[in-house]
Amino acid sequence: MESDLWALELTMDVKSIVESNPKIKLNNGQLIPQVGLGVYKLNGESAEPLILSAFEAGYRRIDTAAFYGNEAEVGSAVRNSGLAREEIFITTKIWKDDHGFDRALAAIDESLDRLNIDYIDMLLIHWPSPQLNKFVDTWAAFQQAQQSGKIRGIGVSNFQPAHLEQLLAAGGAVPALNQVELHPGLQQAAVRAFNEAHGIATEAWSPLARGRFNDSPVIESICTKHNRSTTQVIVRWHIQLGNLVIPKTATASRLAGNISVFDFELDDTDMAAIATLDSGLRTGPHPEEF
Repeated sequence: MESDLWALELTMDVKSIVESNPKIKLNNGQLIPQVGLGVYKLNGESAEPLILSAFEAGYRRIDTAAFYGNEAEVGSAVRNSGLAREEIFITTKIWKDDHGFDRALAAIDESLDRLNIDYIDMLLIHWPSPQLNKFVDTWAAFQQAQQSGKIRGIGVSNFQPAHLEQLLAAGGAVPALNQVELHPGLQQAAVRAFNEAHGIATEAWSPLARGRFNDSPVIESICTKHNRSTTQVIVRWHIQLGNLVIPKTATASRLAGNISVFDFELDDTDMAAIATLDSGLRTGPHPEEF
């Protein structure tokens, strides 16, 4: 069923996709498209063509990182897209090896050089790496970079409430968003609640749990009910929870289907059924241990 549904035709043109993608207002006033494209492990000659195909399918937000090794390709795609720079929202992240005030400032400049797009819309601390005990100093560097105009927004990734409390206690800017592993098997209720209480948007990485729910009877039943793919149902679930979401694909033919999620809704029964799948499943490391 999954493979057949990838061929589902878009019911809206690209302009409608762009306009229908909700714009979430962050605590710093930025507007960010709720659905974007994650490009982890998208490298080499395939990267730029796929990102350009994503723009053609209606994506206007790309999530990369220094660690991904594809910032240059992302920047080239932005420059060659034919779109105005302000139409595209680019997020990148600073790796844990670049924690600390001075090293973070240097790493930010290195990302800007690789991207070559004048400014970064959103910069995240990729992991708190609490054993290094440097993320507060790194956050100070982020705030300085934001004040310089190089960076429009700053946030964090993989931060647990205890890490966020440490940042907030240091004063200064509240993170605009917190990107965490979040999918039906790891619904992160405590993290989402803390974020919401402090005006921090929640963003989901690995939003599809790397295909772990492709054969889930619960998800399959909802797919059949709405005549949608697994990806579409799970992305729609994220949207209705209020999460920012960045489904990844390395296959251009799947791009359009993944973002064709604005013309249907899950009902309360569907949402309740997906809630039962929360099991603490992780596809990546725990933030306290990495």
